[in-house]
Amino acid sequence: MVHNRQRYGLFACSGILYNHESPLRPPQFVTRKVCLAAASIKLGLTDSLEMGNLDAKRDWGFAGDYAEAMWRILQVDEPEDYVIGTGHLHSVRELVATAFDCVGLDWTRYVAVNPELLRQDEHFQLVANPTKAKRNLGWEPQVSFEEIVPEMVKKDLERLQNGAMAPIARDL
Repeated sequence: MVHNRQRYGLFACSGILYNHESPLRPPQFVTRKVCLAAASIKLGLTDSLEMGNLDAKRDWGFAGDYAEAMWRILQVDEPEDYVIGTGHLHSVRELVATAFDCVGLDWTRYVAVNPELLRQDEHFQLVANPTKAKRNLGWEPQVSFEEIVPEMVKKDLERLQNGAMAPIARDL
């Protein structure tokens, strides 16, 4: 990107976006899989959730905050590259506990680790360093992990109750 900016005088920016979540995320992603399962179990539509590594950690942020960051990136006078993320890691276990807490259920009664779902390359933990975005763009995430997960669970409860979505499939 830098080479093309210099060589051709392009106004080209790039944003490296860490995991950005919302109720619009497809259920194949772990955040949505967990939130949908918690809602499905609460409503009696399914009875369990199989997971892989509960100790895996991710830098999860809110998609709306990241859209704001991308807009700000395009407003700068000089094009640059930015890392967009929260700078905070949360485990899958935290995700599961938070989602099930939203519906008043003890996750340990419903969630089982399936060894077939464990990833071989899960030894790394990537966390964003959004310092440059904060400094140059005045951007900071506004919605916390603790706010995103309940919103996703709430939306899944609504969708399931209205028949707008099917409960989680076992093979996700």
